[in-house]
Amino acid sequence: MSERDTSGPGGRQGAEEVGGLEASALQLAAQVRSGARSAVSVVEDHLAGIAAGDGEIHAFNHVMEEEALAAASRVDERLAAGEDPGPLAGVPVALKDNLCTRGVPTTCSSRILEGWLPPYDATVVARLAASGAIAIGKANLDEFAMGSSTEHSAFGPTRNPHDTGRVPGGSSGGSAAAVAAGFAPLGLGSDTGGSVRLPAAYCGVVGMKPTYGAVSRYGLIAFASSLDQIGPFGRTVADAAALLEVVAGHDPLDSTSIDAPAPAVSAVLDAGVEGLRIGLVTELSGEGTDPDVRRRVAAAAEALEAAGAKVEDVSVPATTLGLSAYYLIAPAEASSNLARYDGVRYGLRVDAPTNGGMNVASRTAGFGDEVKRRIMLGTYALSAGYYDAYYGKAQQVRTLIIRDFAAAYERFDLLLSPTAPTTAFPFGAKTADPLSMYLTDVCTIPSNLAGDPAISVPYGLGDDGMPIGVQLLGPALSEPTLFRAAAVLEHSMAPTGDGGPAAGRERTT
Repeated sequence: MSERDTSGPGGRQGAEEVGGLEASALQLAAQVRSGARSAVSVVEDHLAGIAAGDGEIHAFNHVMEEEALAAASRVDERLAAGEDPGPLAGVPVALKDNLCTRGVPTTCSSRILEGWLPPYDATVVARLAASGAIAIGKANLDEFAMGSSTEHSAFGPTRNPHDTGRVPGGSSGGSAAAVAAGFAPLGLGSDTGGSVRLPAAYCGVVGMKPTYGAVSRYGLIAFASSLDQIGPFGRTVADAAALLEVVAGHDPLDSTSIDAPAPAVSAVLDAGVEGLRIGLVTELSGEGTDPDVRRRVAAAAEALEAAGAKVEDVSVPATTLGLSAYYLIAPAEASSNLARYDGVRYGLRVDAPTNGGMNVASRTAGFGDEVKRRIMLGTYALSAGYYDAYYGKAQQVRTLIIRDFAAAYERFDLLLSPTAPTTAFPFGAKTADPLSMYLTDVCTIPSNLAGDPAISVPYGLGDDGMPIGVQLLGPALSEPTLFRAAAVLEHSMAPTGDGGPAAGRERTT
């Protein structure tokens, strides 16, 4: 496999090179449901692709070969009996390894959970099975979803399929890389500060963070409970829309779940953007954003204008404070959530003469450096004498961000920005400087703090030949509008992936 091949839409490496399939998820499901292909053959082909290519990419911590083939056989049996197995019949899906999967190792890429077998399925996993989709493996991630590059995994990094010397983004890097490499047409990740959208941008696939509460978090191993949200990956906007419809909707097992049905997004993909008002967020495209990224966002803005939308610059001032607020709120919630890993109830246990010593020894051996860093930051922010000065202030900033977004959405239906300030960076480029790593999330974090949905759409290549993603942001429950605009951007791309109608030109306002 070559280090980088920019052929195909968005520069995605040809799937034949890694043994995957070019067919979209919806095409595969249609073939299986019509009897043109068996679900078993689809899974076998993808397993062969993983066996041939994942040694280099390391998208998966665990490949569910036996379970996937058994599930595919059940789909074929239902079809033979005249039943409809569901809208995603036979379609392989890569599951981020923080989604509980009954009887299958679920580790969060941490030594402290190595070998743990959950006794139940996450709601999204159960809904996938009910749709006929096939969970094909547990995808690598930054440990406990804390990272932006998938370099902070206890089991080794995931590599970007477009250039194996570069990161795939994080924390859902394994899921994004699996979809980009053709190992699975679909993937599920979790997005706490951009962990679906950032790797989607770096790997040249579609990645979406739904409205907080639109997708059940039951069975998602928590990082920061007020920020976490499960979202879909797909090679096309339509595939991501179909996956969202399957996993979204009310769940009584999640107290934060919105009591509403799954959003109907697939039906509106051809509705276009005529008459929509879209704001280009000036704070998210300024200093620190590479010129080639700004050019691609400008091209996306012109494509939306050409399709009938009205695009204007907009200021959302409090987004500049998002990074600071996030790195107090998220570590504080992580400090609380990760207290359960004590060496007693489950996971790694390192014996010591006393219970306290055992607890310290287990956590010292089980957690990696980045997780320890965030636990300490969060514990400090929540400690007596500092709570009001740090955590309390961060929550006030969060309120400002929510208000500033609400003000922007009074004028605009959607907002537009880069997904990331740069393209994917080389391994090791940021690990020695945590702040520079955290800055990669500057464009994505505000949506998590506000609880609003956002989607990253691949939109051409940077000067280095790596994918660039543009981000569409919307108010709560605006998923149908987001997918309408995302489909317009996808359709505006030239066949070579080199851009829309104004590729490479700076947009003037």
